[in-house]
Amino acid sequence: MAKAKSVFTCTECGGQSPKWQGQCPHCDAWNTMVESVAETGKAAGANRFSGLGGSGQVVTLSEVEAKDFPRMPTLIGEFDRVLGGGMVEGGVVLIGGDPGIGKSTLLLQAAARLAEQGTVLYVTGEESSQQVALRARRLEVNASKIRLLPEIELEKIQATIASIKPKVAVIDSIQTLYSSALTSAPGSVAQVRECAAQLTRVAKQSGTAIVFVGHVTKEGALAGPRVLEHMVDTVLYFEGDTHTSFRLIRAFKNRFGAVNEMGVFAMTEKGLREVTNPSALFLSHHRADVPGSCVMVTQEGTRPLLVELQALVDEAHSPQPRRLTVGLEQNRLAMLLAVLHRHAGIALFDQDVFVNAVGGVRIAEPGADLAVTLAIVSSLRNRALPAKHVVFGEVGLAGEVRPVQRGQERLREAAKLGFTHAIVPAANKPKQRIDGLEVIAVDRLSDAVDY
Repeated sequence: MAKAKSVFTCTECGGQSPKWQGQCPHCDAWNTMVESVAETGKAAGANRFSGLGGSGQVVTLSEVEAKDFPRMPTLIGEFDRVLGGGMVEGGVVLIGGDPGIGKSTLLLQAAARLAEQGTVLYVTGEESSQQVALRARRLEVNASKIRLLPEIELEKIQATIASIKPKVAVIDSIQTLYSSALTSAPGSVAQVRECAAQLTRVAKQSGTAIVFVGHVTKEGALAGPRVLEHMVDTVLYFEGDTHTSFRLIRAFKNRFGAVNEMGVFAMTEKGLREVTNPSALFLSHHRADVPGSCVMVTQEGTRPLLVELQALVDEAHSPQPRRLTVGLEQNRLAMLLAVLHRHAGIALFDQDVFVNAVGGVRIAEPGADLAVTLAIVSSLRNRALPAKHVVFGEVGLAGEVRPVQRGQERLREAAKLGFTHAIVPAANKPKQRIDGLEVIAVDRLSDAVDY
């Protein structure tokens, strides 16, 4: 019997090479080439080069009628926010997260509510029917209308979708499926890519909305080839520390809504419960004003969010002072310390500086610069910032305070939560007064520090 021919496939981009290489020749990623059996079936090659969106005639773009996509709301407000308003007919959603974070729990809750609007098929490849039934009983969801299929063979799943024509199909998970047209094992790059492509084509042709559950690597990225993210319409990441009850869902790609949206949930005995006022989670309730604490307004997608930033400045006991951040970019902290020294006359070369975003939230926007610098100065001087003050603004290398986007929405959110003063860039000062909020506009970092 002839020996099966092997090929090396990149787990990042899906590119193939006849021999192992330390660096992928297609995407330049290191140590991502994995040996697998070369596929000779016709289906693998045909599906790789055919379009997922189907075929049609050439038309002028102006002749195409642009209309909004009808939505199927899951009736879970935070989940609908991240999806852009709900499930879209024929849309494909990929949701990833660490084991035990709550992916299956959330999708079972959503499936129970979607089943009230139409047929829902829940395909379980990792758990038995009894395990899913036990979870449904624990969550106290109405499982009488959910159609359950314990199956991992792609062809049987396609036949089931074609026969019952569900509105929504949940695949838990995509890494457990296999196609009989391929000889590689379930979870391999070829199987994951082929199964995802086939099911995506089924979604586009039948109008069934499909949700994939994806595994993640130890670095937190979705496991499997990166082409999986390009195939689907929406990519969601489930985040959170298993030691706390709070869970965050972020949208990193959404063809039917805004990206970088965030939904906040709390894990309870009855499943995931949505948190309608997430700002309360990220604000510490001190009995008295404490030095080193500053409240800022960040923007997560279309939602303004109040977050407390804490800074601790302590005398360094080593020749190299420590610079540590949690929830913020560490290189940006070094830049802000240099700006403080040059344009505000505050030297921190002999001090350890620690900065933390309360609640485990991650802030990637530069609008946190002004709040970080004021929190550092507050800790250094051991003087608390005035109560009920909120801060946002970007700090430039020349010491100027630059405006941020959606400044009016941030100010209205701060006023709604009872803040009375806001230190903002001069360009973000509102033209009309906001009731209950006094706005202090600053042009330079030194002005904010003096205030």
